[in-house]
Amino acid sequence: MSVLDIARPATDYVAPQKTVAAAAIDARISEIHYGKFLAVRDTNIAIEKNKITGFIGPSGCGKSTVLRSLNRMNDLIPSFRLEGQVQFLGQDIYARNIDPVVVRRHIGMVFQQPNPFSMSIFENVAFGLRLNRYKGDYKQRVEYALRRAGLWDEVKDKLKENGLALSGGQQQRLCIARAIATEPTVLLMDEPCSALDPIATRIIEELMLDLKKDYTVAIVTHNMQQAMRVADTTAFFSVDISRGGRTGFLCEAGDTEQIFHDPKQDLTKRYISGEFS
Repeated sequence: MSVLDIARPATDYVAPQKTVAAAAIDARISEIHYGKFLAVRDTNIAIEKNKITGFIGPSGCGKSTVLRSLNRMNDLIPSFRLEGQVQFLGQDIYARNIDPVVVRRHIGMVFQQPNPFSMSIFENVAFGLRLNRYKGDYKQRVEYALRRAGLWDEVKDKLKENGLALSGGQQQRLCIARAIATEPTVLLMDEPCSALDPIATRIIEELMLDLKKDYTVAIVTHNMQQAMRVADTTAFFSVDISRGGRTGFLCEAGDTEQIFHDPKQDLTKRYISGEFS
């Protein structure tokens, strides 16, 4: 049975088994449109299993658009259209018979701004479990997720308190706990540290390095130092303005050390050296 088999009853939800394949996601995107606007072109990228892949590039280059395409979050925008394929564990998530809600169970997402729900810390983490009609021990699963997010010791005595009462960094870790509670295979992070102070940022970065032992991570970041600190692989996106608009595209991807110290493309060299932003 496919990991994304939409015929599986929701009451029988079981966390997917980790794959032994080198790439958890293999995206071959020809074009992404919002209505008539061509947002992204010519982007082929593999998100390798149990590694952190960093997306870097100037504003408007399509980093977040591509990231959100990897679990069909862009489907929530009516004008969105993708041409190409996004393979998750060998299956095209844009195939007609695939339920995007099922996709998002297995490919979780953490957003730029911490967005805990106005409910208790416990219920924030349990939210996805209830949505997926999880049949296991909720207390055990919530504790597991909070421990993996490095938050348990700070909140274990106040699980009934509102998640919005936490600090910004704690709220972001709560959102990470919520995302991993259902045991996704891949965790997407869209600038998860941009709203945090340096101390909270360091904690999140250390958490990402720990999470890749069990999860595959892709992160969008404007902070090149952050990409160098945490990413195993880095993908540099640039902008094409030759058609009269701003169309993002993948310029170069490779080992992070190579991208930052021996880039092959001139556009990459210029961006890394700070010649344009």
